[in-house]
Amino acid sequence: MSKENFSYPLDPSWSTADIVAVTGLFSAVADAYETGVDREHLLTSYKAFKEVVPMKFEEKQLDKDFEAESGYSIYRAIKAARDSARKQIKIQN
Repeated sequence: MSKENFSYPLDPSWSTADIVAVTGLFSAVADAYETGVDREHLLTSYKAFKEVVPMKFEEKQLDKDFEAESGYSIYRAIKAARDSARKQIKIQN
C-alpha cells in the first residue's frame, strides 16, 4: 500500500510540532514496509513520537488505528529495529 492511499490517525488537539513528530513516525514505519528505512531514523522517529504520546494505551490505540488504515504495524517495525543490528530495516509482510 502506498503512503498516498491512506490517512494518518491524528489528534486535533496536537500542536503542529506534535503532528510533525507523529507523522514522521508513521512515514518511517510505512517506509520500513515499502522500501526499507534507516534503523536509527526509525528509532529516532519513535522517540519523538513517544514525547507526544507517552501513554502506552494511547500508543496502542494509534498503532491499531494506523494498522487498520495502512496495514502497517508500529509495534512490529519498532520491534524489528530494536532486535536488529542492521543499518536498514525492511519489514516483510
